[in-house]
Amino acid sequence: MHPLRLFGAASRLGLVAATAALLASPALAIDNLKILVPANPGGGWDQTGRALQAAMHEGKLVGKVQVDNKGGAGGTIGLAQFVNAQKGDPHALMVGGMVMTGAIAANKSPVTLAQVTPIARLTGEYEVVVVPAASKIKSMQELVAQLKANPGSVSWGGGSAGGTDHILAAMIAQAVGADPAKVNYIAYSGGGEALAAILGGHVTAGVSGYGEFAGQIKSGKLRALAISSPKRLPGIDVPTLKEQGIDVDLANWRGVFAPPGITDAQRKELVDLVAATVKTPAWQATLKKNEWEDLFEGGDAFKTFLDKDIERVTKIIESVGLVKK
Repeated sequence: MHPLRLFGAASRLGLVAATAALLASPALAIDNLKILVPANPGGGWDQTGRALQAAMHEGKLVGKVQVDNKGGAGGTIGLAQFVNAQKGDPHALMVGGMVMTGAIAANKSPVTLAQVTPIARLTGEYEVVVVPAASKIKSMQELVAQLKANPGSVSWGGGSAGGTDHILAAMIAQAVGADPAKVNYIAYSGGGEALAAILGGHVTAGVSGYGEFAGQIKSGKLRALAISSPKRLPGIDVPTLKEQGIDVDLANWRGVFAPPGITDAQRKELVDLVAATVKTPAWQATLKKNEWEDLFEGGDAFKTFLDKDIERVTKIIESVGLVKK
């Protein structure tokens, strides 16, 4: 056979072999990915980032996924690093959520979520209002009556000032006609400290994600007055704020963002990757284990939600006087 024909045949055979190998191997949307968690290890954002990492690996959606932590200031330190260091990088994601929107507003952060690329909302946890079992307050109506009569007489115990717990207390006050600026909110550094204060009767009521208080509610140590979901949740016998005449619903949502400066095609690739990730058995098992609500919303729908949520949270933060001058 002529040498050129022999070379052509060999090339065709090589192409066929390469194609067959490609079809036989799992399809990887992205060969490597970095996930920034703008918080210290162990918290909800960290759990979310590492759950994404595990699901992407198990689903063979990404070749290599690395998770890094950069905590501080409600996520705004990590946000600034992400915007500046990862600009234009289509192989990077950052975990964030409602707490970050509050921190940005409260701290007047020069770097905001308007500078990143919204990819998807992932999960949410609804807030619950509780009192100790020995409390004289038996219902949400009784708590609201005391709040309207004297807002300062109702002390609310929860997480950091300006966080989701604080925001919910302010939203309830606003919805029932009380002055949000007069909300007597006591911030605790950790869930254990807040729980001890609530059980000890050092505050009138407690606010946190349902999972934080679930054990004490089930054991009867805490009485759940209301939950912030838009409708009753399966398996949770707690009335919503809405069904008790308080027009408030609130989810402590978490999501992921890409850096600024990526193309529309790169954005779509990341949205598709996350959409595939949340369908994996590993991710679904994580939702069940952690009792996270599946609030997945990708791309433009997430951006629309985000814009509205930032506006809502900023107004609440301003109403309780938390914005730094």
